[in-house]
Amino acid sequence: MRTTIGLAAIAAAATLALTACGGSTTSGNAPSNAPAGQGGDVAVTLTADGCQPSPTSISSGAVNFKVSNKDAGAVTEAELLSGGQMLGEQENLTPGLDGGFSLELAKGDYQIYCPGAKQEHWDFHVTGDAAKSWKDNPTLVTATTDYGKWIVDQVNQLVTGTQAFADAVKSGDLTKSGIAYGQARVFYEKVEPVAEIWGDLDKNIDGRVDDFDNPADFKGFHKIEQAIFETKKLDGMGPVADELVKNVTSLQQLVAKAAYQPAEIANGATELVDEIQKTKVTGEEERYSHIDLLDFKANLDGSMEAFNVLLPALQKSAPDLAKTVQDRDAAVETALKPYEQSPGYLNTGYVDYSTVTKDQQKVLSQAVNALGEAMSQVAAKVTQ
Repeated sequence: MRTTIGLAAIAAAATLALTACGGSTTSGNAPSNAPAGQGGDVAVTLTADGCQPSPTSISSGAVNFKVSNKDAGAVTEAELLSGGQMLGEQENLTPGLDGGFSLELAKGDYQIYCPGAKQEHWDFHVTGDAAKSWKDNPTLVTATTDYGKWIVDQVNQLVTGTQAFADAVKSGDLTKSGIAYGQARVFYEKVEPVAEIWGDLDKNIDGRVDDFDNPADFKGFHKIEQAIFETKKLDGMGPVADELVKNVTSLQQLVAKAAYQPAEIANGATELVDEIQKTKVTGEEERYSHIDLLDFKANLDGSMEAFNVLLPALQKSAPDLAKTVQDRDAAVETALKPYEQSPGYLNTGYVDYSTVTKDQQKVLSQAVNALGEAMSQVAAKVTQ
């Protein structure tokens, strides 16, 4: 789950808080007028030539990136990098659209990266020391600790499920492999934003064929999905399955050492809802197996887990928003309910998504969109 912003571990160079953002932006290259240690606003305009940030230097603290696409048809995203690691991003901005993200940044040197532009990398600097930290709030500290434990548990189950899937693939049993496929993927779909910060790890685990410049490099879950459900032959899939196990084991090792911030947890919740809208409702992700509703529910569960660890803090800072998110989550669950089935298609608990009509998909989309709109406001509230 690639949509807007990747969920990142706290790195030595920066701590980050991710969310959709609004507010005013600062023009020119002069320092922000925010007090020292309190961050400020940065405008990033996507053009065919690049994405120079304005200002190019800002005080540490909460930094709001306002990203807009002026007229760049081939440039649709901006990322913030530190030492090559993605800290935050805004994707899918076609000409005329805008969006953004917020980060709690420490002093250091960063880059704004806009793939496809004439100049793709632009320097960005953060100075001074932040005036305050979310770590001063015990409720938020508990939330981040609980979320980290949950992520570790889910990835441990991902590794176990993926090994069982690989064993089924190597046995040559198509039916067994098809069922084991969904049983493994559900855990990845709950935690996908976590994998997106580590280079090509997400692509190598979960990329679709169009994510690879050379189709011969296609690998991961969806390569085997294609073999099971389209070509219906598992010849040559043993090494692909073994590499998949290796990659999810690498993810397991990485999350064991990771830590998270409240707003980035909230952003992960938003990203998972966006994933439902972008790749599950459309049927784009599970194009061979059609187990999209299983993924849909896993994304939803992962999003609400992130939301629920933050709920005690949110009920203090924005109780009305907390209730809105809960109500809209209930509406999504209600919209999903007609498609439940026992044991369901491939034992997923849901119908084959290829049987869901376009009109039915529209109803699902509307409910998901409403939840995403509310969820996108959470990160800013839990940092107040």
